[in-house]
Amino acid sequence: MKKATAIICAYNEEETVMDVILYASISTIIDEIIVVNDGSTDETKGIIDELRKEIDFKAIHLKKNKGKGNAMAIGVENASNEIIVFIDADLSNIQEEHFIQLVTPVATQVADMVLGQPSETLIDYGINPFKSFTGQRAVLKTDILPLIDKMKTSRFGVETLINLFYQSQGKVVKYVMLKDLIHPTKYGKTSPLQATKEFIFEGHEIAMTAIKNYDLLLKSLKEITKKHI
Repeated sequence: MKKATAIICAYNEEETVMDVILYASISTIIDEIIVVNDGSTDETKGIIDELRKEIDFKAIHLKKNKGKGNAMAIGVENASNEIIVFIDADLSNIQEEHFIQLVTPVATQVADMVLGQPSETLIDYGINPFKSFTGQRAVLKTDILPLIDKMKTSRFGVETLINLFYQSQGKVVKYVMLKDLIHPTKYGKTSPLQATKEFIFEGHEIAMTAIKNYDLLLKSLKEITKKHI
């Protein structure tokens, strides 16, 4: 089976970034790791640089925070493999099986994109209306390259942009549940007030992404309609 490039984008994730990189480094299905430090102001940069003394991976340090979309795009541009798997830097209890679940359907051409939802969240996986916004996803580099420029300005709307693009192209998207994987909520990482502000800000960016890509939204709706006729 073809192996994949893991792209880990981090912004102030000093508590978890080390473990995420370590587990990616021992995965049998990942043979390239690219860590994009999106202008972190905590100890994330130092942790990444220390790990590079022991583990072989690419580290890209951005001087200014330009948003998740830009970091993901830069990771794609530097990836050597055809299969790319995006992994959030704030995960806990990540396992080899999670990488396999994400990569295998793309490698075997069962799906064009795989979205992985951590099981340990506040909302049950089966009814979670936000699972399409997950940061855990696998794609083909050739499929996502046409989106690079738009990704760089999408910030937290990047998942919405990617989803709309794949839907508009009639691509096959597969959802998988990543058992025992933990993804913290904003309310678990910061104060209630700050978390609420971040939710509002990200919601605005998601809405603006949909508006700016109205053409993709219309094409997506047409594709969805075709499937239900």
